[in-house]
Amino acid sequence: MKRILITGAAGFLGSHLCDKFINEGFHVIGIDNLITGDLKNIEHLFPLEHFEFYHHDVSKFVHVSGELDYILHFASPASPIDYLKIPIQTLKVGSLGTHNLLGLAKAKNARILIASTSEVYGDPLVHPQSEGYYGNVNTIGPRGVYDEAKRFQESITMAYHRFHGLETRIVRIFNTYGPRMRLNDGRVIPAFIGQALRGEDLTVFGDGSQTRSFCYVSDQIEGIYKLLFSDYVYPVNIGNPNEISIKDFAEEIIKLTGTNQKIVYKPLPQDDPLQRQPNIDLAQKILDWEPKVGRNEGMKLTFNYFKGLTEEELYKSEHKDFSKHIKR
Repeated sequence: MKRILITGAAGFLGSHLCDKFINEGFHVIGIDNLITGDLKNIEHLFPLEHFEFYHHDVSKFVHVSGELDYILHFASPASPIDYLKIPIQTLKVGSLGTHNLLGLAKAKNARILIASTSEVYGDPLVHPQSEGYYGNVNTIGPRGVYDEAKRFQESITMAYHRFHGLETRIVRIFNTYGPRMRLNDGRVIPAFIGQALRGEDLTVFGDGSQTRSFCYVSDQIEGIYKLLFSDYVYPVNIGNPNEISIKDFAEEIIKLTGTNQKIVYKPLPQDDPLQRQPNIDLAQKILDWEPKVGRNEGMKLTFNYFKGLTEEELYKSEHKDFSKHIKR
């Protein structure tokens, strides 16, 4: 039985990856320090013989006993509300954490796939964004802690591949959504749905003309799975190229939820990308992958998940307290 280590296992994407690899017959070892993850995302896996979980921060030394075939490095805050509150931890998991896991992969002779992001493109001057575009990132802006952590992560991964001959893969993840997203993590889909369910006006930053392209989680997981077992070592975009403006998307949410909220406008945060759309030609060519779940279908599934939250969860203004993780 092949053994795979998944970091960020209790997070949104990490937990879905745990499910995928359990279903594919792997022995899954999950690691998460639970700074943004939640054990309820993986508690259904705890009784299984071929699932292990360790509460650990991968920014510190990582030890896994026995053989290891694959590593998926998905540990990182991924939403602006998180990484702006814990900027140092965000930089450390992308740098020190990645270094630790590359070292582990080298010691175990394991293939490692690291989770990069469309944020490496910054506020793009090229549209749509293909893997050959090097990006437009403000290195010293508030969002730079996430963007630059991921850019460094890509660089050190390629260095390990070239210098040590390590088997590496890099996925650039575009906006992904679905069940297990945190309601108040600052990303637009849970924010809009939470506001609609609470009867609040929907908050749009800027004039709403900025665009996003949303990929349903099952499509994203399938793309990552195919990339891991491909022979391609350079970054690959995995996302849904169906682009929509945030204003139009807010109107879709109001229609989906059957509510009567108004849309209210607030100032656009610094360095917030004005356009985000993946060019997925490379994924189509080398992985034979493209998204299958349309936004209407995916949003219904996601809305049904959020409707199932308790009143306490729905009205909790902040789901994460980072105070114990912050040293001043």
